[in-house]
Amino acid sequence: MPRPNAPLPRLRPAVLAAAGATALALVLSACTVPSASPAETTAPPAATGSAAATVPAEPTIEPEPTEEPIPFEVACDELLTPDQVYAFNPNYGTAPDYAPSAATIAAVVAASGTACGWSNQTSGEVIEVGVAALPEHAYELQVGDAAMHSNPVPTYGTPPEVEGFFRQSGGVGQAQVFADGYWIVVESPVLFEPGDAQGLVADVVANVVG
Repeated sequence: MPRPNAPLPRLRPAVLAAAGATALALVLSACTVPSASPAETTAPPAATGSAAATVPAEPTIEPEPTEEPIPFEVACDELLTPDQVYAFNPNYGTAPDYAPSAATIAAVVAASGTACGWSNQTSGEVIEVGVAALPEHAYELQVGDAAMHSNPVPTYGTPPEVEGFFRQSGGVGQAQVFADGYWIVVESPVLFEPGDAQGLVADVVANVVG
């Protein structure tokens, strides 16, 4: 006679839970990828004395050479002789108690130069003449300044041996001549145009430069 089917044994809940945990652990261990170890960090080699960065030196600025003034002292009747003044205008003579009134003439005196004045005995108008011997750099600066603020006058001399300029401002005419290192200024309200100073400029240049 056939045996009746016997019922399967029932597993306790604790046993089932333990078996499930074991199976899950096996699955996770099979799927987990081992983490890679962090790459080793290599510190850069210390800079040696030869490879160390160097700071460029500050550029050296050479100061401009200091030029000593060249004293130029001469008697007024050697800048313009009495005969030359008379030839310009017989009514002119030495100005008593003369002192430079023009800024440019005062600059000539400040450059260790000489300034003289002749006045009209009737009107009192004064002709001022100043001459200075300039060092090379100062000479070039004065020529440049005259070229910027005055008009060139070729009849005063032949460049570059003699460079002449003239300007009329505020009712006063001014002639500047540069020759052989000398700065010559002739200034007066009686000078209206370059030709008015032509004779005086020629005389002073001849007396000073030769």
